[in-house]
Amino acid sequence: MKPETVAQHCLSLPDGTEDFPFGPQPAVYKTGGKIFALLAEDADPPRVSLKLPPDEVEALKAQYPGTVLPGYHLNKRHWVTVLLEGDLDDEEILTLIDASHETVIQTIPRTRRPPSAR
Repeated sequence: MKPETVAQHCLSLPDGTEDFPFGPQPAVYKTGGKIFALLAEDADPPRVSLKLPPDEVEALKAQYPGTVLPGYHLNKRHWVTVLLEGDLDDEEILTLIDASHETVIQTIPRTRRPPSAR
């Protein structure tokens, strides 16, 4: 999957915004002010880090070793880093991005959630 596709998809999600708080890389995608994805386009291979429920994190790492890794510089219990040139196809990566967005939305108080997610 191309990093541009990841970026476009993250921005297409409700209240999806892009920020660069750490410099030019990684691109940070937020909803409701909370991070749901970090995209490292300059990594070799490119990768995206996503926040998911702990049980899903463990299952993905077991199912896709070498492609789904513990979150790079993130809480290993809640975050995974997915190589964009690994065993997952584009649709599976987009589904994981959606799941990460939804996981983060659920942590935001209802009054601060995007209108489409209330």
